[in-house]
Amino acid sequence: MADKETDQNLKTSKKEAAPKTDAKAATKAKAEQAKKIDPKDKEIADLKKKNSDLEDNLLRSQAEMQNMTKRHSKEVADILKYDGQKLATEILPVLDNLERALSVEADDDASKQLKKGIEMVQQHMVKAFENNHVTAIDGVGEKFDPIFSQAVQTVPADDKHAKNTVVQVLQKGYKLEDRVLRPAMVVVAQ
Repeated sequence: MADKETDQNLKTSKKEAAPKTDAKAATKAKAEQAKKIDPKDKEIADLKKKNSDLEDNLLRSQAEMQNMTKRHSKEVADILKYDGQKLATEILPVLDNLERALSVEADDDASKQLKKGIEMVQQHMVKAFENNHVTAIDGVGEKFDPIFSQAVQTVPADDKHAKNTVVQVLQKGYKLEDRVLRPAMVVVAQ
C-alpha cells in the first residue's frame, strides 16, 4: 500500500511540475523568438524613429525661423516709423523760439524784414515736421486728455469753457505718428 501511495505522489508531483515546466518553456521560447528578431527589422525601426525625430526638429526650426522673421520685420517697421524721434525732440525748442520771436511786434522796416525771415524759417520747419509725420497737439476747446496734455494751471469753468476742457495752450505739444514727443502744457477749466 505504501508503494501505491508513493506511485500516486510521484504522478501528482509530475503533473504539478508539468505546468511549471510548460510555462518556463513558453517564456524561454518567447525570449528566443525575441532574440531571433531580424537585425534589419530593428535597424529599420530605429531609422524610422530617427527620421520622425529629425522631421519634428525640422518643423520646429522652420516655425522658429518664421517667428524670428516676423519679429525682425516688426522691429524694422517700428524703427522706420519712429525714425527721427530724437532729432525732432531736440529741434522742438528751436521751433518754440521762432514762434516766440514772431509774436513780437515789428515797427520799423528792418525789424519787419527780420520778422519776415524768421517767419519763412518757421514755416520751413513746420513743413519739415509735417513731412516727417510730426504734428502739433492743439486741444483748445477740447476735452482735457492727460496722454497728450499736461495741465499746469486751472481756471474756474464758465459759460465759455465747460468743465474739464482746455482753455489755453501755454506751450504746444508734438507727437510723431501715434507717439507723444512732448505733451502740450495747457490751462484746464475746472
